[in-house]
Amino acid sequence: MSDASKKLVLVTGAARGIGLATAKLFLREGWQAVLLDINRETLSKTFAQLDADDNAMMVVADVSEPEQIRKAVQQILERFGRIDALINNAGIAEFLPVEQTSVEIWSRILAVNLTGPFICSNACIPAMLKNGGGSIVNIASISGLRASTLRSAYGTSKAGLIHLTKQQAAELGNQGIRVNAVAPGPVDTAMAKKVHGPEIRADYHNSIPLNRYGSEEEIADAIFYLSSERASYINGQILAVDGGFDATGIGLSTLRGER
Repeated sequence: MSDASKKLVLVTGAARGIGLATAKLFLREGWQAVLLDINRETLSKTFAQLDADDNAMMVVADVSEPEQIRKAVQQILERFGRIDALINNAGIAEFLPVEQTSVEIWSRILAVNLTGPFICSNACIPAMLKNGGGSIVNIASISGLRASTLRSAYGTSKAGLIHLTKQQAAELGNQGIRVNAVAPGPVDTAMAKKVHGPEIRADYHNSIPLNRYGSEEEIADAIFYLSSERASYINGQILAVDGGFDATGIGLSTLRGER
């Protein structure tokens, strides 16, 4: 049986990567966690490896589909009776020149990366308010803070998410719900390993003052902090976790050459 006294976090896009690292951290810190993802096969394998007893639950849903998210939240409340934090981590990317970005690709990226957090947040807000408040952390990207090659759809979706964060914070803060965003820089996720070749990785190393990629666990630490009581007076902020990449303002020569 679940422990009604324990706080609960809902993490979207939790089958792997930053989402999975985040869910694991919350569990280690004594929270209950719901791992939500669209990929049933990967999520099932991930969940089977968790040693979480009755403190965790998996839900298969598409964050861009309101009815699926409504049913997911209903399942969570029936099982745990509360939602204290929401981590809007689910996201997709296609890295293409702007003129090769179809309307279908554009629409799907914005549906998942921007509309998805809007849908999930609105579904969870009533449960948070019923319990006296909560925290929402939207996972944006450095690509939402600075333009870069091949990211017209992805970067725009993350820029929109950054502004949505501020809108949510302005409207929900006085109701006890804090809303912030984490904007990761280059992180050694499966996606990065797939699309970043040796030349691009070298470019990033040269452009990041810490001279390395971040880890999934480092991003999870920032997410957990913003969700915790230690961040009780932090609202409407965008925390770049990027090794100083955003501070340097240097472009990537390899990507410019490929373009």
